[in-house]
Amino acid sequence: MHPSIAGLVSHAPLRVGGLSILILFLSIALFAPLIAPYDPRETGAPYQPPNAEHRLGTNDIGQDILSELIYATRVSLAIGFLAGSISIIIGATLGMLAGYYRGRIEELVMAISDVVLLVPGLPLMIILAAYLSPSMWNIIFVVGLLWWCSTTRVVHSRVLQLREMPFIEAARSLGAGDGYIILHHILINCKEIIQAKFALAVASAMLTEASLSFLGLGDPLNISWGEMIHFAFSRGGFANDMWWWYLPPGLMICASVLGFVMISMEPERSQKAMEP
Repeated sequence: MHPSIAGLVSHAPLRVGGLSILILFLSIALFAPLIAPYDPRETGAPYQPPNAEHRLGTNDIGQDILSELIYATRVSLAIGFLAGSISIIIGATLGMLAGYYRGRIEELVMAISDVVLLVPGLPLMIILAAYLSPSMWNIIFVVGLLWWCSTTRVVHSRVLQLREMPFIEAARSLGAGDGYIILHHILINCKEIIQAKFALAVASAMLTEASLSFLGLGDPLNISWGEMIHFAFSRGGFANDMWWWYLPPGLMICASVLGFVMISMEPERSQKAMEP
């Protein structure tokens, strides 16, 4: 093993393990047409148990469950990444603006985040998802727009520390504008916090999407792991103990979420601010 790789493994084994899981799932999503034994839309004999032809059997309309599971990786990861990105962009931006400018901006952002945090998240998402048409993009925006508050609060606390640092004062005295300071000094020193919150946001988005899909609020045209469990529940998979239909997508959700959580659990480093 290369010394640098060995050092990374010994220094942050959880992060390396999480990245390995993530790379595996990304590879499955990217090479789904080459890995899947069948077209997931192709129908055949329904309710077949696992056999030599269909490793995970078939569903109620005869579609190969293994192929459907592989292609569902694309949808679940896409929803997680996009919803997580939306929440992180909103949360980090508001947190930096509130922490840096203080005053009325801080009061307004904190007040809005307090209101959003007081409202139960999942029931609100269920209401919005039910009101909107069933679409993958609607789920992405609903989840992304309601998961930014914790990021805002963490980034806000960090920026409050940074704005009083000597190198920030030096940058101001040299004529640096607010935009330059935020992008080249504040953002760099919030990078590790934002990366950890992004990993957790993706994991939370995937779990939320699975919950909404299980309740029948997902997009039936874009099958995700949560949608597979929903169909297994509503079409006899649970009643007939067809574990090969509902257990694999559940395990995929657990494994992917575990990977993102492991990435966010990197050993804490020194909180000393870095001067670019």
